[in-house]
Order: sequence, then C-alpha cells, then structure tokens
Amino acid sequence: QKGRPFSLKECAISIILAAELITGIPSLDAYAANPPLPDLSVLISGPPIKDPGALLRYALPINNKAVREVQKPLEDISESLKIAGVKALDSVERNVRQASRALKQGKTLIISGLAEAKKDRGAELLDKLEVGMEELQQIVEDRNRDAVAPKQKELLQYIGDVEEDMVDGFPYEVPEEYRNMPLLKGRAVVDMKVKVKDNPNLEECVFRIVLDGYNAPVTAGNFVDLVQRHFYDGMEIQRADGFVVQTGDPDGPAEGFIDPSTEKARTIPLEIMVDGEKSPAYEETLEELGLYKAQTKLPFNAFGTMAMAREEFENNSASSQIFWLLKESELTPSNANIL
Repeated sequence: QKGRPFSLKECAISIILAAELITGIPSLDAYAANPPLPDLSVLISGPPIKDPGALLRYALPINNKAVREVQKPLEDISESLKIAGVKALDSVERNVRQASRALKQGKTLIISGLAEAKKDRGAELLDKLEVGMEELQQIVEDRNRDAVAPKQKELLQYIGDVEEDMVDGFPYEVPEEYRNMPLLKGRAVVDMKVKVKDNPNLEECVFRIVLDGYNAPVTAGNFVDLVQRHFYDGMEIQRADGFVVQTGDPDGPAEGFIDPSTEKARTIPLEIMVDGEKSPAYEETLEELGLYKAQTKLPFNAFGTMAMAREEFENNSASSQIFWLLKESELTPSNANIL
C-alpha cells in the first residue's frame, strides 16, 4: 500500500513525542540530535479559545482596540454560561454591562476604523448591536438563561461583520515565488456534502468550511482551486480512526493532485501565520524558526479545524490530502504546538 501523510508510524512517533512532553520519558534515538523542546507548561498559556467563530473573528487582520473591547466580554459570555443554573446570569450581566460601556465609549473609534466604502453598513450594524445588547440586558433581568446563548450568537455575528468591514484590501504581499500559485486573498466558504455509510439515522451531512486566505492565502487558494476542479467529488473518507479524519488521496500511484498543465504533482509550502506578525512564515516549522512559545493565528483549538497533510519531515509536500484532528485526545492539548 502506498504511503500517506500521517502514517501509523508517524502517529506513533507523534504520540511518543507528546508522551515525552507530558511524562518526561526518553525520546526516540532519531530525535537525539534535535534540541530539546520546552516544557509543555510553557507552551500552554491560559485557557485556549475553542469556538471556531471566535477564532475566525480574532484572526482578522485588523488593529482596532475599541471593537475588541466590545467583542471580548461578549465572547466571555460562553465561559459565564458554564456556571450552573441561573447563577450564571450574574456573570453574564457583568459581561453585557462591560460590552455596552465599551460600545458607548468606543463607537466613534470603531466607525473610524471601517473601510471607507463600508462605513454606512458598519454604522448600521453597530446600531443593531446596540439594540441587541439592550435586548440581552432585558433577557438577563428576566432571568431567562435559555435565551442568552442565541442572543449572544446574534450579537457576535454583528461584531464579526463589523470587523470584516474594517479590512480594506489584502494586508501584505505574497512572496514572489508563490504568486503564480492559486491564491485566496480573503475568505471563502465551501460546503462539503458527505454521504454516511452504515448509519440508519443519518444518510448525509454537510461540512461548512471557512477558508481563511488572510492568514494562509497559498494553502486556502490551493484548496479552492481543487474544489473548483471537482477534485474531491465522489472521493471517500480514507481514514477515520479516532485520531484524525482524512481524505484527498486520489486513486492510482499519485499521492496528491497532478497538475494537467505540467503532468507533475503540485505541492505547496508550509504556511503559518504567527500571532503578531504581518505575514506568514513559509517552508519552516515554528520549532525550526525557534518560535517555541509562539501562538498561531489559526490554531487547532477548535474541534473541526481542517489542515493540509504532509509527508513526514517534508514541510513543503502538501498537495491535496486534508485532515481534521480530533481534539478529544489528551495527547494533543489545545494551544500546544506539539504535532
């Protein structure tokens, strides 16, 4: 059987590496020449964000403190709702008051941060947000816990739309060597319909995939191009073992997409946007760059995060195989870059 990225051997090595970080057991001889990784407790700093919507909002290339000060307490409502019963509403009320105060004080600064062509729409969204927060305050006063989460979702949608309206064009130049590749300069949504076998309760489901070209224009552009070529149509899920779900390996000897214009496999570079940087790092892992403590803009925190699979030790070998890492595994804690 032809080899695939994320082979069982590679998974075993990854698990051993993770176990080493957690328990301190000796590493494999193959890793003896590499510098030791820092302690896992250093890598994990604070509770990670696991909500995919929040991750996408925070990943937008904007720098407007005023809107973030409105967003954060609204995001924090999710944590407040983890408190049992109606006691959660006391914490939610503090969140709402903080967000309302931040909106009142920062509305002018938020509007000034909108792209010129989108100011009118952004101002309308802020008006809706203001009304919605008054409605949420009333929900809290009525002690209607069940109505909090749906209203929070609505308000965060307004926030996300306002933040997207702050993005004015693409924020950086893609390196020249990658400009002839398919690129996504922005975001796109792809619906993947999956037929389910051997389940009498479910015949098919739809994965809604948000592709973030702001933070990974080459990787996202490659996937969009393959979708437009109908590359994945009719392809089976090729691995689902409780660790990852993976597909994208075509029939035949090739392990990726063969570009008909060159009759060769098309591969893309490793592409990682580090939090705080203006453009992605290419072709090197964070460990190779010495950025052990760095946080990425698109982490694996959220269940359902999709990524490109690569050959072991070949950073630039991604082509068409995609996977979803199942985050229940205690060996892959959120916020830690250990795989």
